[in-house]
Amino acid sequence: MDKLVIEGGKPLNGTIKVSGAKNAALPILIATLLTDEPCVIENVPSTLRDLRTTFRLLESLGKKVVVAGSTVKVLSTGSLKTQAPYEIVKQMRASVLAAGPLLARFGLVRVPIPGGCAIGLRPIDIHLKGFETMGARRIADQGDIIMSAAPLKAATIKLRFPSVGATQNLMMAASALPGRTVIKNAAREPEMEDLGAFLSKLGAKVTGAGTSTVTVEGRLRLKGCRHRVIPDRIEAGTFLLTCAAARGTVRLLGAEASHLSAVLVALRKAGAKIKTGKGFIELSMASRPKPVSVVTKPHPGFPTDLQAPWMSLMTLCTGFAKVTETVFENRFLHAAELGRMGAQIAVSGRVAVVAGVERLSGEPIMASDIRAGAALLVAGAAAKGQTAISRVYHIDRGYEAVEEKLARAGVAIARLK
Repeated sequence: MDKLVIEGGKPLNGTIKVSGAKNAALPILIATLLTDEPCVIENVPSTLRDLRTTFRLLESLGKKVVVAGSTVKVLSTGSLKTQAPYEIVKQMRASVLAAGPLLARFGLVRVPIPGGCAIGLRPIDIHLKGFETMGARRIADQGDIIMSAAPLKAATIKLRFPSVGATQNLMMAASALPGRTVIKNAAREPEMEDLGAFLSKLGAKVTGAGTSTVTVEGRLRLKGCRHRVIPDRIEAGTFLLTCAAARGTVRLLGAEASHLSAVLVALRKAGAKIKTGKGFIELSMASRPKPVSVVTKPHPGFPTDLQAPWMSLMTLCTGFAKVTETVFENRFLHAAELGRMGAQIAVSGRVAVVAGVERLSGEPIMASDIRAGAALLVAGAAAKGQTAISRVYHIDRGYEAVEEKLARAGVAIARLK
Protein backbone atom coordinates (compact mmCIF):
# COMPACT_ATOMS: atom_id res chain seq x y z
CA MET A 1 0.00 0.00 0.00
CA ASP A 2 1.38 3.42 -0.99
CA LYS A 3 2.83 5.87 1.51
CA LEU A 4 3.77 9.51 1.19
CA VAL A 5 7.04 10.31 2.95
CA ILE A 6 7.91 13.94 3.71
CA GLU A 7 11.16 15.40 5.04
CA GLY A 8 9.70 18.56 6.51
CA GLY A 9 10.75 21.68 8.33
CA LYS A 10 12.09 23.61 5.33
CA PRO A 11 10.63 26.87 3.94
CA LEU A 12 8.85 26.57 0.60
CA ASN A 13 9.44 28.48 -2.60
CA GLY A 14 7.83 27.71 -5.94
CA THR A 15 4.84 27.77 -8.27
CA ILE A 16 1.94 25.30 -8.44
CA LYS A 17 -0.74 25.02 -11.11
CA VAL A 18 -4.18 24.38 -9.62
CA SER A 19 -6.27 21.59 -11.16
CA GLY A 20 -9.91 21.76 -12.14
CA ALA A 21 -12.35 21.41 -9.27
CA LYS A 22 -13.22 17.84 -8.42
CA ASN A 23 -16.44 18.98 -6.72
CA ALA A 24 -17.50 20.81 -9.88
CA ALA A 25 -16.39 18.14 -12.35
CA LEU A 26 -18.30 15.30 -10.63
CA PRO A 27 -21.83 16.76 -10.91
CA ILE A 28 -21.14 18.17 -14.38
CA LEU A 29 -20.05 14.76 -15.66
CA ILE A 30 -23.08 13.11 -14.09
CA ALA A 31 -25.30 15.79 -15.64
CA THR A 32 -24.34 14.44 -19.08
CA LEU A 33 -26.95 11.75 -18.32
CA LEU A 34 -29.52 14.44 -19.15
CA THR A 35 -28.71 14.40 -22.87
CA ASP A 36 -28.12 11.87 -25.65
CA GLU A 37 -25.79 14.25 -27.48
CA PRO A 38 -21.98 14.38 -27.02
CA CYS A 39 -20.53 16.52 -24.24
CA VAL A 40 -16.90 17.64 -23.95
CA ILE A 41 -15.71 18.66 -20.48
CA GLU A 42 -12.33 20.40 -20.13
CA ASN A 43 -10.05 20.99 -17.13
CA VAL A 44 -11.14 17.73 -15.48
CA PRO A 45 -8.74 16.27 -12.86
CA SER A 46 -9.15 12.94 -14.61
CA THR A 47 -6.50 11.00 -12.69
CA LEU A 48 -8.31 11.36 -9.36
CA ARG A 49 -9.78 8.19 -7.94
CA ASP A 50 -13.24 9.76 -7.58
CA LEU A 51 -13.19 10.87 -11.21
CA ARG A 52 -12.24 7.40 -12.37
CA THR A 53 -15.14 6.07 -10.28
CA THR A 54 -17.44 8.59 -11.99
CA PHE A 55 -16.31 7.39 -15.43
CA ARG A 56 -17.14 3.83 -14.38
CA LEU A 57 -20.53 4.96 -13.07
CA LEU A 58 -21.41 6.65 -16.36
CA GLU A 59 -20.30 3.61 -18.37
CA SER A 60 -22.31 1.27 -16.12
CA LEU A 61 -25.39 3.37 -16.87
CA GLY A 62 -24.87 3.26 -20.64
CA LYS A 63 -22.51 6.11 -21.56
CA LYS A 64 -19.13 5.91 -23.30
CA VAL A 65 -16.34 7.96 -21.70
CA VAL A 66 -13.23 8.98 -23.64
CA VAL A 67 -10.44 10.55 -21.59
CA ALA A 68 -7.56 12.51 -23.15
CA GLY A 69 -5.58 14.20 -20.38
CA SER A 70 -7.83 16.76 -18.69
CA THR A 71 -10.44 16.63 -21.47
CA VAL A 72 -13.30 14.15 -21.17
CA LYS A 73 -15.81 13.34 -23.89
CA VAL A 74 -19.07 11.64 -22.87
CA LEU A 75 -21.02 9.88 -25.62
CA SER A 76 -24.26 7.91 -25.81
CA THR A 77 -24.26 4.23 -26.72
CA GLY A 78 -28.02 3.64 -26.73
CA SER A 79 -30.58 3.48 -23.93
CA LEU A 80 -29.58 4.32 -20.37
CA LYS A 81 -30.04 2.09 -17.34
CA THR A 82 -31.85 3.33 -14.26
CA GLN A 83 -30.00 1.31 -11.61
CA ALA A 84 -26.59 2.37 -10.30
CA PRO A 85 -24.36 -0.58 -9.26
CA TYR A 86 -23.63 -0.91 -5.54
CA GLU A 87 -19.98 -1.75 -6.25
CA ILE A 88 -19.52 1.79 -7.59
CA VAL A 89 -21.88 3.77 -5.36
CA LYS A 90 -20.32 2.39 -2.17
CA GLN A 91 -17.02 4.02 -3.15
CA MET A 92 -18.31 7.55 -3.69
CA ARG A 93 -21.21 9.54 -2.27
CA ALA A 94 -21.50 11.68 -5.40
CA SER A 95 -22.93 8.63 -7.20
CA VAL A 96 -26.31 9.55 -5.71
CA LEU A 97 -26.35 12.54 -8.06
CA ALA A 98 -27.31 10.16 -10.86
CA ALA A 99 -30.77 9.95 -9.27
CA GLY A 100 -31.86 13.40 -10.43
CA PRO A 101 -31.15 13.04 -14.16
CA LEU A 102 -32.46 9.45 -14.35
CA LEU A 103 -35.61 10.12 -12.34
CA ALA A 104 -36.45 13.19 -14.43
CA ARG A 105 -35.89 11.42 -17.75
CA PHE A 106 -37.34 7.98 -17.03
CA GLY A 107 -39.57 8.35 -13.97
CA LEU A 108 -37.70 5.60 -12.12
CA VAL A 109 -34.32 5.17 -10.45
CA ARG A 110 -32.79 2.67 -8.04
CA VAL A 111 -29.72 3.86 -6.12
CA PRO A 112 -27.92 2.06 -3.28
CA ILE A 113 -27.40 4.16 -0.16
CA PRO A 114 -24.06 5.88 -0.93
CA GLY A 115 -20.66 5.41 0.70
CA GLY A 116 -17.62 7.72 0.70
CA CYS A 117 -15.73 9.33 3.56
CA ALA A 118 -16.10 8.24 7.18
CA ILE A 119 -17.06 11.70 8.45
CA GLY A 120 -20.49 11.14 9.90
CA LEU A 121 -23.92 10.16 8.68
CA ARG A 122 -24.27 12.77 5.91
CA PRO A 123 -27.88 11.76 5.20
CA ILE A 124 -29.41 12.11 1.74
CA ASP A 125 -32.93 12.76 3.02
CA ILE A 126 -32.77 16.37 1.75
CA HIS A 127 -32.34 15.02 -1.79
CA LEU A 128 -35.21 12.59 -1.36
CA LYS A 129 -37.64 15.09 0.15
CA GLY A 130 -36.91 17.44 -2.72
CA PHE A 131 -37.82 14.73 -5.22
CA GLU A 132 -40.99 13.99 -3.24
CA THR A 133 -41.98 17.65 -3.54
CA MET A 134 -41.64 17.16 -7.30
CA GLY A 135 -44.04 14.20 -7.15
CA ALA A 136 -41.77 11.21 -6.63
CA ARG A 137 -42.51 8.29 -4.32
CA ARG A 138 -39.80 6.66 -2.21
CA ILE A 139 -39.39 2.96 -1.40
CA ALA A 140 -36.54 1.44 0.64
CA ASP A 141 -35.56 -2.05 -0.46
CA GLN A 142 -32.64 -3.97 1.12
CA GLY A 143 -30.25 -1.02 1.30
CA ASP A 144 -31.42 0.50 -1.99
CA ILE A 145 -33.60 3.54 -2.50
CA ILE A 146 -36.18 3.30 -5.28
CA MET A 147 -37.75 6.54 -6.49
CA SER A 148 -40.60 6.57 -8.98
CA ALA A 149 -42.67 9.33 -10.52
CA ALA A 150 -45.28 9.44 -13.23
CA PRO A 151 -44.01 11.92 -14.20
CA LEU A 152 -41.72 14.15 -12.13
CA LYS A 153 -42.98 17.75 -12.17
CA ALA A 154 -41.51 21.23 -11.73
CA ALA A 155 -42.10 22.60 -8.22
CA THR A 156 -41.03 25.13 -5.60
CA ILE A 157 -38.75 23.44 -3.07
CA LYS A 158 -37.36 24.85 0.17
CA LEU A 159 -34.37 22.95 1.55
CA ARG A 160 -34.14 22.66 5.34
CA PHE A 161 -30.35 23.03 4.97
CA PRO A 162 -28.35 24.40 2.00
CA SER A 163 -27.07 20.97 1.00
CA VAL A 164 -24.61 21.02 -1.89
CA GLY A 165 -25.55 17.56 -3.16
CA ALA A 166 -29.30 18.13 -2.87
CA THR A 167 -29.07 21.47 -4.67
CA GLN A 168 -27.12 19.84 -7.50
CA ASN A 169 -29.45 16.84 -7.74
CA LEU A 170 -32.57 19.00 -7.89
CA MET A 171 -31.03 21.44 -10.39
CA MET A 172 -30.23 18.54 -12.70
CA ALA A 173 -33.67 16.97 -12.37
CA ALA A 174 -35.39 20.30 -12.97
CA SER A 175 -33.39 20.89 -16.17
CA ALA A 176 -35.15 17.96 -17.87
CA LEU A 177 -38.68 18.96 -16.77
CA PRO A 178 -41.01 21.40 -18.54
CA GLY A 179 -41.97 24.33 -16.35
CA ARG A 180 -40.23 26.37 -13.67
CA THR A 181 -38.60 24.88 -10.58
CA VAL A 182 -37.50 27.16 -7.75
CA ILE A 183 -35.02 25.89 -5.14
CA LYS A 184 -34.95 28.02 -1.99
CA ASN A 185 -32.23 27.97 0.66
CA ALA A 186 -29.98 26.50 -2.02
CA ALA A 187 -26.24 25.92 -1.58
CA ARG A 188 -24.19 28.93 -2.71
CA GLU A 189 -20.81 27.34 -3.44
CA PRO A 190 -18.99 28.32 -6.67
CA GLU A 191 -19.55 24.74 -7.87
CA MET A 192 -23.30 25.49 -8.01
CA GLU A 193 -22.65 28.38 -10.37
CA ASP A 194 -20.49 26.16 -12.57
CA LEU A 195 -23.15 23.47 -12.73
CA GLY A 196 -25.75 26.10 -13.58
CA ALA A 197 -23.58 27.35 -16.44
CA PHE A 198 -23.26 23.80 -17.80
CA LEU A 199 -27.00 23.09 -17.55
CA SER A 200 -27.71 26.36 -19.38
CA LYS A 201 -25.39 25.25 -22.19
CA LEU A 202 -27.42 22.02 -22.41
CA GLY A 203 -30.52 24.13 -23.07
CA ALA A 204 -32.11 24.67 -19.66
CA LYS A 205 -32.55 28.23 -18.41
CA VAL A 206 -30.85 28.48 -15.01
CA THR A 207 -30.77 31.71 -13.02
CA GLY A 208 -29.50 32.39 -9.50
CA ALA A 209 -27.04 29.47 -9.35
CA GLY A 210 -24.53 30.33 -6.63
CA THR A 211 -27.18 32.27 -4.68
CA SER A 212 -29.72 31.08 -2.11
CA THR A 213 -32.54 30.94 -4.70
CA VAL A 214 -32.07 29.01 -7.92
CA THR A 215 -34.65 29.04 -10.70
CA VAL A 216 -34.59 26.38 -13.44
CA GLU A 217 -36.77 26.37 -16.53
CA GLY A 218 -36.29 22.93 -18.01
CA ARG A 219 -36.72 21.28 -21.39
CA LEU A 220 -37.67 17.73 -22.28
CA ARG A 221 -34.86 17.46 -24.83
CA LEU A 222 -31.44 18.81 -23.94
CA LYS A 223 -28.44 19.13 -26.27
CA GLY A 224 -24.71 18.51 -25.97
CA CYS A 225 -22.07 21.15 -25.30
CA ARG A 226 -18.45 21.96 -24.44
CA HIS A 227 -17.61 23.28 -20.97
CA ARG A 228 -14.51 24.13 -18.92
CA VAL A 229 -14.53 23.29 -15.18
CA ILE A 230 -13.61 26.00 -12.65
CA PRO A 231 -10.36 25.73 -10.62
CA ASP A 232 -10.33 23.70 -7.41
CA ARG A 233 -10.62 26.12 -4.50
CA ILE A 234 -10.06 23.38 -1.91
CA GLU A 235 -6.84 22.23 -3.54
CA ALA A 236 -5.71 25.86 -3.77
CA GLY A 237 -6.56 26.46 -0.11
CA THR A 238 -4.66 23.34 0.94
CA PHE A 239 -1.51 24.49 -0.86
CA LEU A 240 -1.79 27.98 0.67
CA LEU A 241 -2.10 26.47 4.15
CA THR A 242 0.88 24.19 3.49
CA CYS A 243 3.04 27.20 2.71
CA ALA A 244 1.69 29.15 5.69
CA ALA A 245 2.61 26.27 8.01
CA ALA A 246 6.06 25.54 6.52
CA ARG A 247 6.71 29.25 5.78
CA GLY A 248 8.16 30.65 2.61
CA THR A 249 6.45 31.80 -0.60
CA VAL A 250 4.21 29.95 -3.03
CA ARG A 251 2.40 31.19 -6.13
CA LEU A 252 -0.71 29.38 -7.36
CA LEU A 253 -1.58 29.63 -11.03
CA GLY A 254 -5.14 29.10 -12.24
CA ALA A 255 -6.57 29.90 -8.80
CA GLU A 256 -9.63 32.09 -8.25
CA ALA A 257 -9.29 34.32 -5.18
CA SER A 258 -13.01 35.19 -5.06
CA HIS A 259 -13.79 31.52 -4.35
CA LEU A 260 -11.59 31.60 -1.21
CA SER A 261 -12.56 34.89 0.40
CA ALA A 262 -13.15 33.55 3.94
CA VAL A 263 -9.90 31.56 3.89
CA LEU A 264 -7.83 34.48 2.63
CA VAL A 265 -9.27 36.73 5.36
CA ALA A 266 -8.30 34.17 8.01
CA LEU A 267 -4.82 33.71 6.54
CA ARG A 268 -4.18 37.46 6.56
CA LYS A 269 -5.28 37.59 10.21
CA ALA A 270 -2.79 34.79 10.90
CA GLY A 271 0.02 36.92 9.48
CA ALA A 272 0.29 35.80 5.86
CA LYS A 273 1.02 38.32 3.14
CA ILE A 274 -1.20 37.61 0.14
CA LYS A 275 -1.29 39.00 -3.38
CA THR A 276 -4.08 38.18 -5.81
CA GLY A 277 -4.74 38.88 -9.47
CA LYS A 278 -6.37 37.37 -12.51
CA GLY A 279 -5.67 33.66 -12.33
CA PHE A 280 -3.20 33.68 -9.44
CA ILE A 281 -2.80 33.83 -5.66
CA GLU A 282 0.59 34.34 -3.98
CA LEU A 283 1.23 33.78 -0.27
CA SER A 284 4.28 34.56 1.83
CA MET A 285 4.75 33.61 5.49
CA ALA A 286 7.82 34.48 7.53
CA SER A 287 6.95 33.44 11.09
CA ARG A 288 4.65 31.31 13.21
CA PRO A 289 0.97 32.05 12.59
CA LYS A 290 -1.09 34.14 14.96
CA PRO A 291 -4.03 32.27 16.53
CA VAL A 292 -7.22 32.63 14.47
CA SER A 293 -10.41 30.80 15.41
CA VAL A 294 -12.76 29.63 12.64
CA VAL A 295 -16.30 28.29 12.41
CA THR A 296 -17.16 26.22 9.35
CA LYS A 297 -20.26 27.34 7.48
CA PRO A 298 -21.80 26.86 4.05
CA HIS A 299 -20.33 29.14 1.38
CA PRO A 300 -19.42 32.00 1.57
CA GLY A 301 -18.36 31.02 5.10
CA PHE A 302 -15.21 29.13 6.03
CA PRO A 303 -15.32 25.83 4.07
CA THR A 304 -15.62 22.60 6.02
CA ASP A 305 -13.27 20.96 3.52
CA LEU A 306 -10.44 23.22 4.76
CA GLN A 307 -11.20 22.83 8.45
CA ALA A 308 -8.69 19.99 8.92
CA PRO A 309 -5.82 21.72 7.06
CA TRP A 310 -6.57 24.90 9.04
CA MET A 311 -6.25 22.97 12.27
CA SER A 312 -2.81 21.80 11.15
CA LEU A 313 -1.75 25.41 10.66
CA MET A 314 -3.10 26.40 14.07
CA THR A 315 -1.09 23.67 15.83
CA LEU A 316 1.88 26.00 15.26
CA CYS A 317 0.18 29.24 16.31
CA THR A 318 1.46 31.58 19.02
CA GLY A 319 -1.51 31.08 21.33
CA PHE A 320 -4.87 29.31 21.49
CA ALA A 321 -7.29 28.87 18.58
CA LYS A 322 -10.74 27.32 18.44
CA VAL A 323 -12.00 25.31 15.46
CA THR A 324 -15.77 24.75 15.35
CA GLU A 325 -17.29 22.32 12.85
CA THR A 326 -20.98 23.04 12.14
CA VAL A 327 -21.47 21.29 8.79
CA PHE A 328 -20.57 17.63 9.48
CA GLU A 329 -20.30 15.59 12.65
CA ASN A 330 -17.31 13.34 13.39
CA ARG A 331 -14.89 15.44 11.33
CA PHE A 332 -12.02 15.70 13.84
CA LEU A 333 -10.47 12.29 13.18
CA HIS A 334 -7.23 14.00 12.15
CA ALA A 335 -6.75 15.52 15.62
CA ALA A 336 -5.40 12.28 17.08
CA GLU A 337 -2.87 11.91 14.26
CA LEU A 338 -1.73 15.50 14.70
CA GLY A 339 -1.35 14.72 18.40
CA ARG A 340 1.14 12.00 17.49
CA MET A 341 3.25 14.75 15.92
CA GLY A 342 3.23 16.83 19.10
CA ALA A 343 0.13 18.96 18.54
CA GLN A 344 -1.91 19.99 21.59
CA ILE A 345 -5.59 19.62 20.70
CA ALA A 346 -8.61 19.14 22.96
CA VAL A 347 -11.79 17.97 21.22
CA SER A 348 -15.27 18.27 22.71
CA GLY A 349 -18.16 17.49 20.38
CA ARG A 350 -17.98 19.83 17.41
CA VAL A 351 -15.32 22.09 18.95
CA ALA A 352 -11.56 21.64 19.01
CA VAL A 353 -9.28 23.91 21.03
CA VAL A 354 -5.72 24.09 19.76
CA ALA A 355 -2.80 25.23 21.90
CA GLY A 356 -0.02 26.17 19.53
CA VAL A 357 3.41 24.59 19.85
CA GLU A 358 6.70 25.85 18.49
CA ARG A 359 7.38 22.77 16.39
CA LEU A 360 5.81 19.51 15.19
CA SER A 361 7.83 16.30 14.85
CA GLY A 362 7.63 13.88 11.95
CA GLU A 363 5.94 10.57 12.79
CA PRO A 364 4.19 7.65 11.07
CA ILE A 365 0.55 8.77 10.70
CA MET A 366 -2.60 7.65 8.89
CA ALA A 367 -5.20 9.44 6.77
CA SER A 368 -8.85 8.76 7.65
CA ASP A 369 -10.53 10.73 4.85
CA ILE A 370 -9.63 13.13 2.02
CA ARG A 371 -9.37 16.34 4.00
CA ALA A 372 -7.85 14.72 7.08
CA GLY A 373 -5.18 13.42 4.71
CA ALA A 374 -4.66 16.97 3.46
CA ALA A 375 -4.21 18.13 7.05
CA LEU A 376 -1.43 15.59 7.48
CA LEU A 377 0.29 16.88 4.34
CA VAL A 378 0.23 20.40 5.79
CA ALA A 379 1.60 19.18 9.11
CA GLY A 380 4.22 16.97 7.48
CA ALA A 381 5.61 19.82 5.37
CA ALA A 382 6.05 21.93 8.52
CA ALA A 383 7.26 19.21 10.92
CA LYS A 384 10.90 18.59 11.71
CA GLY A 385 12.06 15.18 10.51
CA GLN A 386 10.35 12.48 8.49
CA THR A 387 6.58 12.06 8.29
CA ALA A 388 5.21 8.88 6.68
CA ILE A 389 1.52 9.06 5.76
CA SER A 390 -0.29 5.77 5.13
CA ARG A 391 -3.75 5.14 3.61
CA VAL A 392 -2.96 7.79 1.01
CA TYR A 393 -5.74 6.44 -1.22
CA HIS A 394 -7.93 8.88 0.68
CA ILE A 395 -5.73 11.79 -0.44
CA ASP A 396 -5.71 10.44 -4.00
CA ARG A 397 -9.49 10.79 -4.09
CA GLY A 398 -9.24 14.58 -3.89
CA TYR A 399 -5.75 15.76 -4.85
CA GLU A 400 -4.28 15.20 -8.31
CA ALA A 401 -0.53 14.38 -8.46
CA VAL A 402 -0.19 15.90 -5.01
CA GLU A 403 3.43 14.88 -4.45
CA GLU A 404 4.50 16.34 -7.80
CA LYS A 405 2.76 19.64 -7.10
CA LEU A 406 4.13 19.99 -3.58
CA ALA A 407 7.60 19.13 -4.85
CA ARG A 408 7.39 22.09 -7.25
CA ALA A 409 6.95 24.33 -4.21
CA GLY A 410 10.00 22.85 -2.50
CA VAL A 411 8.46 20.13 -0.33
CA ALA A 412 10.77 17.10 -0.03
CA ILE A 413 8.12 14.44 -0.67
CA ALA A 414 8.12 11.00 -2.27
CA ARG A 415 5.58 8.24 -2.85
CA LEU A 416 6.69 4.79 -1.73
CA LYS A 417 4.93 1.76 -3.16
